[in-house]
Amino acid sequence: MKIGGADTILRAVTNPLKDNYLLRGAWCAAAAAVMASCAHKPQTPTPEPTAPLPTAGIAAQPVAVLPLTLLAAEESLHWEAVLGERRAALAKSDSVIGALLSARAPEVTWVLPDELRRAARRAPGIAPNPDQMGSAILLHGTKQEPEMVPDPLRSELRTLAALAGGGRYALIPAGLVYRMTGGQTAAAELTVVMADVRTGRVGFRTVARGEGSDPWTALTRAVKSLTPGLP
Repeated sequence: MKIGGADTILRAVTNPLKDNYLLRGAWCAAAAAVMASCAHKPQTPTPEPTAPLPTAGIAAQPVAVLPLTLLAAEESLHWEAVLGERRAALAKSDSVIGALLSARAPEVTWVLPDELRRAARRAPGIAPNPDQMGSAILLHGTKQEPEMVPDPLRSELRTLAALAGGGRYALIPAGLVYRMTGGQTAAAELTVVMADVRTGRVGFRTVARGEGSDPWTALTRAVKSLTPGLP
């Protein structure tokens, strides 16, 4: 027996379900679109904090400090005149790094770039030129565990360290980069690596950061961040 109005009752029951289903589908599609758009928004990664130099493990030992060979600044800073000629800027950077290491970590016997150069000049044909050793290859590191210094840099480090005093470790400023931070300041990012010259193994890596209104103030603050706890 056919119940009168059955079609009307079924429509009254099923239409709201259909409408709710369509609404849920539309809502899910909109939510998915929002999530997808968020996923594609560029995000600036938070830099890792600067790790302090492991001076306790190298106290009273000679540690060679290689000269800086890579220095770059974003064009937006317009620091061409401030930095001056490349060789002079590298030499001034070496001076800032060496002076601060000696003053803030005197427990280590730092063998600074000028001493390495003198040692190299005493052994022509044997010792590598410290200013042409390709240390910038260590700027970005590798995924290898443990990270190793590649040849020929590894063998050059071993030779130079032996000629300059026989120390087992070398501190390598792999690169100095200046980036715009907004306003009147810029950030200095100094990548520092410490390696065992006998095995070639990298035992320490960090990026020292500091801000300033000029290159040398920013670099000074970056190097100071390697020895926290001091003014």
